[in-house]
Amino acid sequence: MTIAVDVSVSGGRLPLARRAAAALAAAVLRAEGVRDARVSLAFVTTSAIAALNRRHLRHAGATDVLAFAFAPVRGGPLVADIYIAPDVARAQARHLGVPVREELARLVVHGTLHVTGHEHPTGPARTRSRMWRRQELLLKRHGSVRA
Repeated sequence: MTIAVDVSVSGGRLPLARRAAAALAAAVLRAEGVRDARVSLAFVTTSAIAALNRRHLRHAGATDVLAFAFAPVRGGPLVADIYIAPDVARAQARHLGVPVREELARLVVHGTLHVTGHEHPTGPARTRSRMWRRQELLLKRHGSVRA
């Protein structure tokens, strides 16, 4: 059993090393008890994530992260796609007063938790949810990333 995380970047330079993003996603998967996984982690443009958001969730506009886990094949690995918009992350980082690398790492953890089955409410309750607390714990534990 293996965990493979493939990272792709479109639309410019990423202020988070691909290797660090892949290692962080793999660490979260292991922390969640996943031992066999194939995950695609794609950093995409704002327009690309807006199109995915509209097509798959029927929501208008860009979002920070979208995560899709495919129906498991009996005995097979977890297979998932995670999309992150770095420009949305940059804006959020400025608003929150955190480094952009930290916000990108948070979104890697967030998307990875979603594909392992975690959910959270929308609105203000989101940051008080069990998933959010787990996300912040894992970010603190595994999120020390280098460019």
